[in-house]
Amino acid sequence: PRPILDMSYSRHFLDFQGSSIPSSMKKLVVTKLSQNFREAVTLRQDSPVPLPGDGDLLVRNRFVGINASDINYSAGRYDASVKPPFDIGFEGVGDVVALGLSASADYTVGQAVAYVKAGSFAEYTVVPAKQAVPLPSVKPEFLTLMVSGATAYISLKELGELSEGKKVLVTAAAGGTGQFAVQLAKKAKCHVIGTCSSDEKGGFLKSIGCDRTINYKTENVESVLRKDYPEGVDVAYESVGGKMFDLALNSLATKGRLIVIGFIAGYQNPTGLQPIKAELLPAKLLKKSASIRGFFLNHYLSEYKMALKHLLEMYEGGDLVCEVDFGDRSLEGKFTGLESVFCAVDYMYVGKNIGKIVVELPHSVNSKL
Repeated sequence: PRPILDMSYSRHFLDFQGSSIPSSMKKLVVTKLSQNFREAVTLRQDSPVPLPGDGDLLVRNRFVGINASDINYSAGRYDASVKPPFDIGFEGVGDVVALGLSASADYTVGQAVAYVKAGSFAEYTVVPAKQAVPLPSVKPEFLTLMVSGATAYISLKELGELSEGKKVLVTAAAGGTGQFAVQLAKKAKCHVIGTCSSDEKGGFLKSIGCDRTINYKTENVESVLRKDYPEGVDVAYESVGGKMFDLALNSLATKGRLIVIGFIAGYQNPTGLQPIKAELLPAKLLKKSASIRGFFLNHYLSEYKMALKHLLEMYEGGDLVCEVDFGDRSLEGKFTGLESVFCAVDYMYVGKNIGKIVVELPHSVNSKL
């Protein structure tokens, strides 16, 4: 028989390893609106562990994902009506340690799940069962697919019009979503060009199939594109903004498409933006019959489950590399514990990461078994 924990009866219960779920936990909370993550966010040591409602799961987080937009969230850029304090962190992977009665129809204590929901930078998060994704095991690789993988998959499928032989430029190609844009474009039999900031990243990009890597620290991106791709690129998958946006725009072929999934170069500015040369935009687009499309994952949630199912199948079938970066190249060493989320965000903004930045939350079990 499946263990069912109806939370309406008891504030104190046992998790599946026989250890008491504590009454308090650590979590990160936005206490002041700022694009400076360290200024905006406070580590609370003794927040109450939330209780799952009838249709909810209580997930003990084991891995949480870092996203460039964490600082947009801490700056209050997504919803002007939300005032601090509020929870932060977009995605997590962990074990179900308790659940409501109706949630137990589909889930069981001890099950591995992933989710996308605000409030993952905490030891425990309540997740509606409908929003959870059951997993075969708790692995950080699954976390790379939740936001980063799904963003690349849906944006390229819906907006990219990829087909064999098309030239695809991916900026920040060795990053969390860039790694998937490269691989998915290769699977569509495209020729893929990736920009990156080091030879180590270039080596990683070649290993996942990138045809031409451009290290913008040692090569002039504009010159390389003009020389090697005089006809231009058919699709630019752009997440950097500022000068890189201008370069990508200028490199479009006739009928080329620029997909904007972010502009990380500006997020640390008070406005969240970095200037681009937009005055000539109408003329540039008209001259090439080109287009610019913005992509924000929240607007494509109807496609999400299908995308995730396909990505999980590809990963489990060995057809997709899900590179995880735990900060081993950072000065602080591996990102472990909620305290290290601050370092992990800094690490992302100095552009050191290869793949998706993930923080591990270690769990000590006081087993009574």
